[in-house]
Amino acid sequence: MMDKYIERFMRYMEIEKNYSQHTLINYKVDLKDFSKFCGELSLDKIDYLLLRKYLAVLKEKSLGNRSVGRHLSALRSFFRFLSREGYIKTNPILMLSSPKLDKHLPSFMTEEEVARLIESAFAKNEKDEFGLRDRAILETFYSSGLRISELVSLSIEDVDFISGVVKAFGKGKKERVVPIGDAALNAIRKYLDKRKKQSTALFLNKNGKRISTRGVRNIVEKYLKGAGIARGVSPHTFRHSFATHLLNRGADLRTVQELLGHANLSSTQIYTHLTTDRLKSVYDKAHPHA
Repeated sequence: MMDKYIERFMRYMEIEKNYSQHTLINYKVDLKDFSKFCGELSLDKIDYLLLRKYLAVLKEKSLGNRSVGRHLSALRSFFRFLSREGYIKTNPILMLSSPKLDKHLPSFMTEEEVARLIESAFAKNEKDEFGLRDRAILETFYSSGLRISELVSLSIEDVDFISGVVKAFGKGKKERVVPIGDAALNAIRKYLDKRKKQSTALFLNKNGKRISTRGVRNIVEKYLKGAGIARGVSPHTFRHSFATHLLNRGADLRTVQELLGHANLSSTQIYTHLTTDRLKSVYDKAHPHA
């Protein structure tokens, strides 16, 4: 009964709202799960109590609060769409509260660990095309704070070597311009000079195709082992490290928000929890009774 409305909603999200493919896939999976729960019920039979029962079913599956919250986010958007389009008279989800999310502090590398990791991609591959590519990928991650999806989607024309910026397409396919340092630009130049295959894509795999997110994850894991960094680090850890190191060195929160492409400052504020060492250092130097 609900599938045709889900398809209309997904078209709306893709065309009108310009949501990313990742978000669209997650929303569709979550809504299909809710549709299966509802069975043959018509839209006007879905009420607050039914939604509460669905919420209980999700919790019985031992889903974390973040997963439950994602399901509810999809449902809120869906019912808002149904209400606005006139498919339902009242929105039953308005009274349903989201589960309280635990604060999750992102992990990050120290500046010394980042330097060691990037250097490990250079030690044995000074003249190798793919060694130069790997170095350029790691440098770009740390220099720009890009998400992995943004990095793999970069084309050569997105890199402005004169102005020192890259054009990235973030969540919701929103375009933003991000500064990129000389170390990363030099690494990209060296890689492009050595590259044999022609392509508009910036980073290529060994088949000459645009590199995938899986390919980038494998590269990061490879050099983590080479650098002797055992604890869990992923491509996204570069983004956390980028933000943390900027704040540690005096960058203001608003600037970091713009650099990361966060829509809300609250998304950036979590990094302030990671800058305690800097605050303690300033306190020790400045306070007379420290």
